[in-house]
Amino acid sequence: MGFKDDLLRVSVETQAHLTSVLAEHPAIPVVQAMSYATAGGKGLRAYLVMAGAEMHDVPRDRAIWPAAAIEAVHAYSLVHDDLPCMDDDDLRRGEPTVHKKWDEATAVLAGDALQTLGFEMLLRPECHPESAVRADLALSMARAAGARGMVYGQALDMAAETAETPLTLEQITALQAGKTGALIQWSAEAGARLAQADPSALGAYATALGLAFQIADDILDVEGDAATVGKAVGKDADRGKATFVSLLGLDGAKRRAADLMQEACDALDMYGNKADRLREAARFVISRNK
Repeated sequence: MGFKDDLLRVSVETQAHLTSVLAEHPAIPVVQAMSYATAGGKGLRAYLVMAGAEMHDVPRDRAIWPAAAIEAVHAYSLVHDDLPCMDDDDLRRGEPTVHKKWDEATAVLAGDALQTLGFEMLLRPECHPESAVRADLALSMARAAGARGMVYGQALDMAAETAETPLTLEQITALQAGKTGALIQWSAEAGARLAQADPSALGAYATALGLAFQIADDILDVEGDAATVGKAVGKDADRGKATFVSLLGLDGAKRRAADLMQEACDALDMYGNKADRLREAARFVISRNK
């Protein structure tokens, strides 16, 4: 099975699990919006969870819980990021954003509920029989998603839009380590945490991967087609926003992404061939078209 087929398989499996969990909820618009928001994504974060778990011989029926949890939390972040008070986007994954399909209040509540659903799934006994393992997953997720991780990066990003001077390369790298990298790092480390193993090698892999992912996003904002990417492109340039492309140039950004991909792969040497799925994920991140 090729990487894209494998990624699709995990995405479908994760979506089915989310659908079954959401079926436990009342059939009201906010729950319908939650389901809508989790559909249609690449599922890369879930894939990282499942691949890392497989490397550590974690049963698939346990790994699916943190895989679905990270997709729920990621979806919440996108729903809120698309709101008029944030990035004000009308399109996400080729479809109207949640606040466009419903309304802003429903979007806020759907995002809130997806965030809490993510933690609920981590803390259910089906995720792991040992409460200490579940608590570790939830605590590390809270740190990755909150004001020292993703929210921190989002706050820096919003502040940068009204700053008098564009961000430096070092500042953008720090911003994206929170905004994009924190949840990617959690995803890569989750399998080791489930197995109560040392997650440091996977953390090093994910640090490089997360930055490569954001550089690839910046490249897509310049070279991508909105119909393929599934969201508006060219917005960063229109806003005069500093990006890896504006600071490194298009060719320089591509070289930096390739270097980071290799750095990510090298971090997995201790796992040998068992880490081939994660190496394929790193190659995919810098070659994707959406």
